[in-house]
Amino acid sequence: MPSLPSRRWIKGTLLGLSTLAAATMVYAHGDVAPQPVNTDALPDVGEEWLIENPYRNVEKEVWQAAIDIGASGYNQNCARCHGLGAVSGGLAPDLRYLEAEEYGDEWYMERFRNGYTQNGITKMPAFGDLLGQKAAWAIRTYIETRPDEGALDAFSGRLKEIRDQLQTWAAEEKSDPGAIDAVRQELSEIASEVETGSGAPVADSVAFRAARILDGSSESFKTAAETLTIGLSAAQ
Repeated sequence: MPSLPSRRWIKGTLLGLSTLAAATMVYAHGDVAPQPVNTDALPDVGEEWLIENPYRNVEKEVWQAAIDIGASGYNQNCARCHGLGAVSGGLAPDLRYLEAEEYGDEWYMERFRNGYTQNGITKMPAFGDLLGQKAAWAIRTYIETRPDEGALDAFSGRLKEIRDQLQTWAAEEKSDPGAIDAVRQELSEIASEVETGSGAPVADSVAFRAARILDGSSESFKTAAETLTIGLSAAQ
């Protein structure tokens, strides 16, 4: 896996891509109204806008809630230009590589709050007043936990085998607690090996999500298998 780019490289690349995106995507955001994000499940962060992600180093439940809420907010407001799963198609910055620390937070929040215009045309709206600070940091948390490019390649074969096993368990509507625990543990171990593009310590990968879903029920087998299928397909 390539080393994490330097700050100067990231800043130059992102700003350059932003200019390209602005010049190319005249109607990228201008004709789309920002969609509200329900952040009631997240703790308040105060009135003053912060300069560092308050949901990064918090208890697991809050961190996970931020990711889930951020995923919804991102998909509604950002994916059209920045790509599903934050995987850019090349016209807009690939936000997965924005450093998960104060420097990256500063760049992200400036753009989120103030948007981007060129020659009087809005390429990206100012989301700050429309969505609020909690939504901003939830989306940031989601973005920074995206797996790096190719991070699942080494595990895709085994994850497909686990997917197939889960589908069999769902069809048979039976469960072996010991076997389920073993699969959950293996998924967690795989998840711990998946690296993020941002340098954040934990990736919200399909292995991580599938492990969370498994509770021993047939429905959980089905849902976890679908999660793996969709995630592995997107990673191709």
